[in-house]
Amino acid sequence: MSLFPFADYWWFYGLFLLFVFAMLALDLGVFNRKAHVVSFKEATVWSIVWVVLALIFNFLFYQYALGRFGAETAKTLALEFLSGYIVEYSLSIDNIFVFVLVFSYFAIPAKYKHRVLFYGILGALFFRAIFIAVGSALMQFHWVIYLFGGFLIITGIKMMFSHQEEIEPEKNFLIRIFTRFMPVTNTIEGKDFFVKKSGVTYATPLFIALLFLEATDIVFAVDSVPAIFALTNEPLIVFTSNIFAILGLRSMYFMLAGAIDKFHLLKYGLSVVLIFVGLKMVWLNDFYGGKFPISYSLGIILGVIGISVIASLIFQQKKHLEIKA
Repeated sequence: MSLFPFADYWWFYGLFLLFVFAMLALDLGVFNRKAHVVSFKEATVWSIVWVVLALIFNFLFYQYALGRFGAETAKTLALEFLSGYIVEYSLSIDNIFVFVLVFSYFAIPAKYKHRVLFYGILGALFFRAIFIAVGSALMQFHWVIYLFGGFLIITGIKMMFSHQEEIEPEKNFLIRIFTRFMPVTNTIEGKDFFVKKSGVTYATPLFIALLFLEATDIVFAVDSVPAIFALTNEPLIVFTSNIFAILGLRSMYFMLAGAIDKFHLLKYGLSVVLIFVGLKMVWLNDFYGGKFPISYSLGIILGVIGISVIASLIFQQKKHLEIKA
């Protein structure tokens, strides 16, 4: 049974969404009112802001749970949120690889990238909410837990041995259907997603890039949403941790895009994390009497991701030293 059934906590979801939309309106309407190139400094500040907001939310959530359910349950819930947030935030780095390739493929000017990512985030919020609602309903059936767990293990193994493939938007099913009914201009038309020429409405490459990013995020959601359900049974925690990670994705892109290749070993760390959470669903929870300790999960996730990041940086440093020598 969920501690936060939607019927009793619909107001919480409503207030949380109001906060999210208020922050997005502040972002687009005030800080990014005019199209501009997002600097590394600006991206870093916003990345810190989103992380701090997530941690403040987790602290307030802990305080609420402490008064309602007691210290032990509150601690578990707070750790579940933190674990889910870290997993989703880490898996989002895979999205950044795709962002870099998509913007390069469509030759999107730097000053319009924030606009594409902003509306991409809005779409991601909508689709993640659907995935989480469906996942929550399916998790009521015990066999689905093993299905999700097995899927995560297979996904982790595939990620470990996969190579970065070139993107081919023209082969994407959603884009092929869209372009069949809507003509597309050959050039960027300023910041517009659609333009009219001789009475005919055209989509611009800016919109096609957005559409491709949305299609890609749906694929990523298939991995990330079950991964968080492996850490908590609470849809409210899955939803809030997922949304906070998505909100920080744009800033993280502008901060890391130029150095994303330096974290080339991170995919192996993410692979291990997916395999671990899959094993947690199909075996470890039962082995530990129904619930693998969330503190152990958080430690393993942080350790694996941290080691993969450090190993990436060390490898790069050795490589540069060899070239210099």
